[in-house]
Amino acid sequence: DIPYGPHERERFDLFAAPGAAATLLYLHAGYWQGRDKAQFRFLAPPFVDAGFNVALANYPLCPDASLAALTDSVRRAVPAVLRAAGTGGLVAIGHSAGAHLAAELALTDWDGPSPITAVVGLSGVYDLDPLRATPLNDRLGLDAAAARAASPVHRVKPRMPPAIFAVGGDETPAFRAQTGAMHAAWRATGNIAREIIVPGADHFSLLRHLADPASPLFAAIAPLAAPRR
Repeated sequence: DIPYGPHERERFDLFAAPGAAATLLYLHAGYWQGRDKAQFRFLAPPFVDAGFNVALANYPLCPDASLAALTDSVRRAVPAVLRAAGTGGLVAIGHSAGAHLAAELALTDWDGPSPITAVVGLSGVYDLDPLRATPLNDRLGLDAAAARAASPVHRVKPRMPPAIFAVGGDETPAFRAQTGAMHAAWRATGNIAREIIVPGADHFSLLRHLADPASPLFAAIAPLAAPRR
């Protein structure tokens, strides 16, 4: 429960691996409105066993915070995590709403070199405009302009870190389309990206594949977490 800001939810848990040279920052799902890092501790052991530090972060939630303020909060977590972990680079991993936030970290104009060495989006929401027509927007409060401004798919630029965008084969067409569009946008701007469709996985069981060292998804992520040279 390490603080990275004054808000009660600006906290992260750090699981350290002896001699680790890379850190994974996991951002949880919950449509920016719920869930807690404690629910996802099962993700840490396999990556720690593979030699990586793992940080699980909470962040303020809508409508207590706006989506823009929430995103700024997650940005503040990055230097705090790196200080605590003692490594020089960070792989941002997120699921659903957390994948949106992981992409935002990669798109951030940092002072100096980007601390984000890779990004992994799992069943992400990268175009927020479709959410305006759903009950989720009662708490998000997005109009057309705000939804576009908060949509990473519209702001991908060159010289982004390498990325993996994964989605379950049994997910809805909307989630599969979001992943496909983000993968295409990443590659269209000259960046390295891989799209992984996990057979038999749905929006929630995808995390079991993330936590399984024998899974192709885990095997694809491990090289991205290599120390920065």
